[in-house]
Amino acid sequence: MTTIDTRLIVGLDMPTIADAERIVRDLDGIVGFYKIGYQLVFAGGLEFARDLAAEGKQVFLDMKLLDIDHTVEKGVENIVRMGVTMLTLHAYPKAMRAAAAAARGSELTLLGVTVLTSMDAADLAEAGYREDPETLVARRAEQARDAGMGGIVCSAAEAARVRSIVGPSMAVVTPGIRPAGADHGDQKRVVTPADALRAGASHLVVARPIIAASDRRAAASVILDEMKTIQGR
Repeated sequence: MTTIDTRLIVGLDMPTIADAERIVRDLDGIVGFYKIGYQLVFAGGLEFARDLAAEGKQVFLDMKLLDIDHTVEKGVENIVRMGVTMLTLHAYPKAMRAAAAAARGSELTLLGVTVLTSMDAADLAEAGYREDPETLVARRAEQARDAGMGGIVCSAAEAARVRSIVGPSMAVVTPGIRPAGADHGDQKRVVTPADALRAGASHLVVARPIIAASDRRAAASVILDEMKTIQGR
């Protein structure tokens, strides 16, 4: 059964493994799911991910893979062996189909990244897309579902529409989560934890509001308490 503590993913967006280890120690016993992205990966984060998985922690490896089919397939085959829980790819149909084939039969949940939460309509237009974020997210959610992916990464602002597209069984993972009153930083499409769950998110990714807090354990507890008010919805 999925519980609230396994639905909160703390982003270990830190420059060194020692920094990340301190966060994991600070949150021991109340958080068991961690995201490792580019910053930590290039400081030894892949081995750290293996270590966390071996210790029984859940790991979300946020690599946003995108390459030719064969390269994606072989990369995913090796990532399956690491024992991590989740892996992101950019939601391009051919890449997703290759990854789904490589992960079939494993416990790895593949997540299609729709539109980065740091991007708005103006950013998409500058990059050459004609769609607004909501339309592009919906199209990529359909493509991820059809490719056999395990879930979607999207802003919680689009979670309700994505949930209606992918159905009840796929994961809907929402970064850009900020408790009420928190600084938005470089995120442009943000939602509170409770509102994200109400909208249909299965997992919430929170980094700065926890890792930059003077009392990380207390900050995580506040978010978990807010999430518990929506338990079962």
